[in-house]
Amino acid sequence: MPVSVAARRQDSHVVRASNQSLRVALLGCGVVGSAVARLLTEHAADLAARVGRPLEVVGVAVRRAGRDRSETGVDASLFTTDADELVTRADLVVEVIGGLEPARSLLLRAMAHGASVVTANKALLAEDGPRLYAAAAEHGVDLYYEAAVAGAIPLLRPLRESLAGDDVRRVLGIVNGTTNYVLDKMDTTGAGFADAVEQAQALGYAEADPTADIEGFDAAAKAAILASLAFHTRVAGTDVHREGITEVTAADVAAARQMDSVVKLLAICERTDKGVSVRVHPAMIPRSHPLAGVREAFNAVFVEAAAAGELMFYGKGAGGDPTASAVLGDLVAVARHRVSGGLGPGESRYADLPVLDVGEALTRYHISLEIED
Repeated sequence: MPVSVAARRQDSHVVRASNQSLRVALLGCGVVGSAVARLLTEHAADLAARVGRPLEVVGVAVRRAGRDRSETGVDASLFTTDADELVTRADLVVEVIGGLEPARSLLLRAMAHGASVVTANKALLAEDGPRLYAAAAEHGVDLYYEAAVAGAIPLLRPLRESLAGDDVRRVLGIVNGTTNYVLDKMDTTGAGFADAVEQAQALGYAEADPTADIEGFDAAAKAAILASLAFHTRVAGTDVHREGITEVTAADVAAARQMDSVVKLLAICERTDKGVSVRVHPAMIPRSHPLAGVREAFNAVFVEAAAAGELMFYGKGAGGDPTASAVLGDLVAVARHRVSGGLGPGESRYADLPVLDVGEALTRYHISLEIED
């Protein structure tokens, strides 16, 4: 009886895993990558016990060689600028370089050579998730990406696995720590938008160019991923209606306070009788709502399901160690699959619901008018 190429490749990995360590290639050694490398070294014994085989870092791809990266605990000889070659000799590839290219090409190359992939790349998943899922299915490997949304918060796996038997109706949340910090400071200290952004930059919560955060691009990519998982429908980043917080003024925040509310940038994913509505925009939330109390740069996501009811996931949505925690959780999961010979769940898009225009979303608006008298 003929055996598929993917099945033969999977069997070969099982044989190797039963006798040797699993080879890990790390793409990127920035804030998150450095934390991943360090934790892999510090917790090597525990991770080996949890997986059933040691995890051996066989290379770390970086853009520039020669920099001092001793804090990672990785042998200097493992750093390489040849990522193309590195991914061809690994069982597991961790991608934390971000952006569309070369990340996309590297992950496709890794999967073609039989490596399972763990990524934190929300932009790539929102842009080209179906292609990555198709490649994973074709080559019989895993594609995991818990760290792509909400950092350390276990959110995607509950949506993809724990709630697989339920009917998720709504996902509502704060998924960008930078904007939450800015809006929180505007509310609690009365700071203007520009001053609050400067504070966020000074503390490392915002980039020198904060456009991706304050204009809602980051949150929109995450909303696309959440909606795709929750509603078993392909939702791209371009399907998400997006409004940032640059137009939110101190007067808007004060008006919300007068109504005992707070302004938050929300990712809102809803399933209706007509289809799926996905949008990101500033919204007023009553202070009695749990999301209103999410302070500083923290994230929180509300999930409403038919049987489970209301669930809330809260925690640090960014940062080196918190994001690395999610990456390592995925790495342990895909490594266990290699040892046992199985695979995790792939893309679920059976519902194939239409993605609605924002004009079809039912919501409420606050209108503020300035008059002479």
